[in-house]
Amino acid sequence: TDIASTYFQVRAGGDAAALKGIAKHVLQLEAERGDVLDREFIAAHTLGFDDFAADIAATSWESIERESGLNREQLEKVAEAYARSNATIITYGMGITQHNKGTANVRLIADLLLMRGNIGKPGAGICPLRGHSNVQGNRTVGITEKPAPEFLERLSDVFGFVPPSKHGHDAVQATQAMIDGRARALICLGGNFAVAMPDHEQGFPAMNGLDLSVHIGTKLNRTHLLVGKETFIFPCLGRTELDIQRTGRQSITVEDSMSMVHASSGKLKPASPLLRSEPAIIAGMAKATLTNSKIGWMELVADYDLIRELIEQTIPGFDNYNDRIRVPGGFRMPLPPTERVWPTSTGKAMFSVFHGVNENVTGEGENTLRLITLRSHDQYNTTIYAMDDRYRGVFGRRDIIFMNEGDMEQLGLEHGDRVDIRTALPDSDLCLEDITVVAYSIAAGSVGAYYPEANVLVPLNYIDKESGTPSYKSVPVNITLRSKEIRAL
Repeated sequence: TDIASTYFQVRAGGDAAALKGIAKHVLQLEAERGDVLDREFIAAHTLGFDDFAADIAATSWESIERESGLNREQLEKVAEAYARSNATIITYGMGITQHNKGTANVRLIADLLLMRGNIGKPGAGICPLRGHSNVQGNRTVGITEKPAPEFLERLSDVFGFVPPSKHGHDAVQATQAMIDGRARALICLGGNFAVAMPDHEQGFPAMNGLDLSVHIGTKLNRTHLLVGKETFIFPCLGRTELDIQRTGRQSITVEDSMSMVHASSGKLKPASPLLRSEPAIIAGMAKATLTNSKIGWMELVADYDLIRELIEQTIPGFDNYNDRIRVPGGFRMPLPPTERVWPTSTGKAMFSVFHGVNENVTGEGENTLRLITLRSHDQYNTTIYAMDDRYRGVFGRRDIIFMNEGDMEQLGLEHGDRVDIRTALPDSDLCLEDITVVAYSIAAGSVGAYYPEANVLVPLNYIDKESGTPSYKSVPVNITLRSKEIRAL
């Protein structure tokens, strides 16, 4: 089924090169026609355009084609379509962010939009698509390892205590702290923490070494089996289950990828009458341990509106919170750039410069390929509901690697061969053994294997250092044949 008018297969790690190629032709069209760039917008709302344009001009088509896996004609076609558009939205997923320079990739997308004034006008903008409905909402209400001073000040004013101002750990840093023995306790609200992280050879034993691990979840997962000295697993209500508290049926709120906040209330009978909600479990822990707390924890559990009132007092943008979530569809959180207000140190939107075209560290050895970890049809995050992948026509198994037929020929491999995959990075001996080759339409130089099984090939320090995000989408690997005696497929 066609889902787009044009479809190009970018090489793994080739996003920056492709974006720079599109920008390069947009600048060429401007030089020829003089009406492609939004010069008025650039002058009034941005800084740094000249440096950005100079870098694009200095980037060769040869390097762009080599790294992106696309030819100049294809990228020019995209640029010409963009130049004809009155309003453009660029959407992106984890294939953009999970690289050594994932943050810089997003900035390049913003650069491309700024060139034609496509931020802050109807039908235009940048749109990050996320895996579920509350990834961005977490950050909205202050769940971050780097809380802003303004947020901490409001937290202190509203709740009457002085919160720590020292930055904490992101997920990768938390794993490293456990490995080093600096972190001795872990509380997880949902998730399959150890499995979702890279480098299981180090991460799994670190979980076993904890003094305390606490897991609050709707279903059991592999991480729960990595028990520390004391391990507690608290099953909780799911979002689709009825949450009845002392004042009646409760609703929680979520924020989606479009920054819309709305109420969510379960309708299904709970799996057990003994199940508690996440707020009830957290509040119970708080009441039992923070004996001098002035917060009425049990009152908050009895009526979730009271929790939202506290959020309204603490976080900008939640005015009349409880009233607005009772309107069908909810409400949209403030997004200053949509009003062409730029919350930067300069008060302007900033063009950035992406030096070169490489998103990731170059692998070692001959015939190095780039591994993309990916998910199947019957999968949600790390939860695998079945072994089938209707997206790609694979059924009943996940121990496979998708390969371009040209790459297979070059390596002397055939469909059904069994191979070992090794990470081709310095000081790395990570390996995934006995994996079956599947011929597939994937960009040359790229291979694909399932997440989270292939996470064992990702070193813990192979990350975007700006965001702390593991670089799951372009891991340099070498592939070696195990045996041709038995065809697996």
